Amino acid sequence: MKIQSLKLVYFSPTGTTEAIIQGVARGINQSTVELVDITKPSARKQPLQTSENELLVVAVPVYMGRVPALLSEWLHAIQAHNTPAVCIVVYGNRVYDDALLELKDILITRGCIPIACAAYIGEHSFSSSETPTAEGRPDASDLNHAELFGRKINEKLLSISTVEHISDINIPGNYPYGGITKLWNVDFIAVSNECSQCGVCAEGCPVGAIDSENSNLMDKEKCITCCACIKNCPQNARTMKPGLVKDAAMRLNKLYKERKEPVFFL
Repeated sequence: MKIQSLKLVYFSPTGTTEAIIQGVARGINQSTVELVDITKPSARKQPLQTSENELLVVAVPVYMGRVPALLSEWLHAIQAHNTPAVCIVVYGNRVYDDALLELKDILITRGCIPIACAAYIGEHSFSSSETPTAEGRPDASDLNHAELFGRKINEKLLSISTVEHISDINIPGNYPYGGITKLWNVDFIAVSNECSQCGVCAEGCPVGAIDSENSNLMDKEKCITCCACIKNCPQNARTMKPGLVKDAAMRLNKLYKERKEPVFFL
């Protein structure tokens, strides 16, 4: 089966999911590639349309064991027609629970036909030098695995004549989905005097929760605790306050030190 183009869709506040999907794309090695970065709110206003001549790769982080709830409306608006699709989730070395199954199910309802699925590990949003969890991941080994996965996808595409010959992929998971879709509503970020009001945090916030004129002002009801503003601050002026999120970071560091490895399903 010959595809004419590759569409890469990803939500990646801290860059880990983007790194994985780019690795997979290198393995697929398609000459025509379209990047659809849905990290910023403005990018999620335009619905996606795809055809059976394209390969759609969708990669999202795992939030509380699920596909991030803020992506649900956009994902459910995808307009596909027998489009072969690859489902990828990236989790912070804890578990990916039912997120991969959920992503696969969403894409099927939108007219996609999953050809491959995978779960990768990225540095946890709550990871820091003080309480590291999956620090530095995806690393070289993860990205090599992603490229291998991309080559396997390409081989599978070449082995079938039409989308009708794509058989269902068995993904681990449960119905109804476990995990939690409601995120914490919590004031957890401290801003030090080192803050220069450069605006990097406000520009990079995937939900527009930080005031562009005064980065000390945050809408905690919008915040999804992705910690992109902490990780991307050039002055290291943003840190976690003691409390719910910092306690969770300490638990993750203690309970999930053992390295998890990526897996794919073809």
